[in-house]
Amino acid sequence: MMNLFRFCIVRTYLTLRYFFHWATRTGSFGPGQAKHMTPSPGLSKGQSLQAALFRHHVKQYHESSCSVASVVCVVNVLRERYRCPGPIVTQPAILEKVRTAHWKERMGPDGYEGRRGLPLAVLTAVVEDSLRIYDIPFKKVEMIQGCLGQGRTRVRQQIRGHLKNFQFLDNCLIIAHFDQGTFIKEMNIPHISPVGGFDPSTGLVTILDVDPDQESAYDIPFNRFYKGIATRYAGVFRPFGYDCGGIVVIHLN
Repeated sequence: MMNLFRFCIVRTYLTLRYFFHWATRTGSFGPGQAKHMTPSPGLSKGQSLQAALFRHHVKQYHESSCSVASVVCVVNVLRERYRCPGPIVTQPAILEKVRTAHWKERMGPDGYEGRRGLPLAVLTAVVEDSLRIYDIPFKKVEMIQGCLGQGRTRVRQQIRGHLKNFQFLDNCLIIAHFDQGTFIKEMNIPHISPVGGFDPSTGLVTILDVDPDQESAYDIPFNRFYKGIATRYAGVFRPFGYDCGGIVVIHLN
């Protein structure tokens, strides 16, 4: 009953916030809006991690399974890179094999102990265990929380550095944990998707959004990207285990 009460309050708050941004042309309705990319067959060609991400990008199978689609994507990208034997990993298959943090139960309608989806720290643990369970080589998995207060400049520079390494050195993969309503015209809810590219000359970050309503990848300015991952989701999701957004970086050998 308490979880139902909390859910009703959160849903009401999110609806009011969405219509406020719509009416005032702020948030994702304001400047720096996401620009959806025109699908191009060339994006998925080549041996780079970026090309492989476009090849293995999948959509989440229900409203709370963005973590599953995101992790399956990077697992299949790295299995291809390291020529791991066996078929493509599917979303149902990975939930059966990786039982970290009651991942499968968290995807159910009632969640695990009332909690659905994966907060940033739990996502990090699930990513690391998924790589180990599927015998995928990696150097380390790093969690970086967004920061809007003291230390903001340092964290921004650190994240830009990882984005550049992904784009130009091809030595890491990045999964973003962000406020979806900061990026696109949706509710301000926690969401997870892989980063698909970065252009430092324009500052645009490409998001391979796993939401089925997003028909193609989209670009957003780095400032908006950082704002979305530095959110604390207005504190309304804290009772469900969510604190701060950020990124998960998979460093490769």
